[in-house]
Amino acid sequence: MKYPDNILEVTALLPDYMGFIFWKKSARYFDGVIPKLPKSIKKVGVFVNETAAIIAEKVLKHDLQAVQLHGQESVAYCEALRNQLSQDIEIIKVFSMQDEFDFKVLDPYESICDYFLFDTKGKLPGGNGTTFDWKVLENYPSKKPFFLSGGIGLEELEAVKEIIKTELAVYAIDVNSKFETAPGLKNIKLVREFQQNLKP
Repeated sequence: MKYPDNILEVTALLPDYMGFIFWKKSARYFDGVIPKLPKSIKKVGVFVNETAAIIAEKVLKHDLQAVQLHGQESVAYCEALRNQLSQDIEIIKVFSMQDEFDFKVLDPYESICDYFLFDTKGKLPGGNGTTFDWKVLENYPSKKPFFLSGGIGLEELEAVKEIIKTELAVYAIDVNSKFETAPGLKNIKLVREFQQNLKP
């Protein structure tokens, strides 16, 4: 999210999480003031290989409830960040997926991160607008809940409904570029349609 009026429009739909990108190279880079949101909406700061000190600063400044790590953050880095942040701040570690993925790399992150997020491997760290083959998740060995991401739009609605029904630990669906009219500007009509059709 980027624009104040658009943030308030999306807020009216009461999503569980709302993301704000603090990576300066992103077209969705957020450098404003987040409007007051209902407590039910968790504010997520999205960072790419950022220093723990700056993340901690942004968490305090914007009253973030979660941080999403979208770079090559090591286990040691995540552990140091975990120790620097309040324990109630959720850490979401992103992993880029291809047709094959070695899920063993997740093992050392299990006890540090609250959630994983599986996104499509692309030129940019997120927001590439392409999906990966979700069949690779059939080999996911963990019970750690994860966010499913990567080019999800209305066209994927039925597939999303199906994967939610499986025994996989799908915790949340992360949507972004397929619901935008411009980087950081969400099409409220599309978001509402997706949300309403996803409800059981």
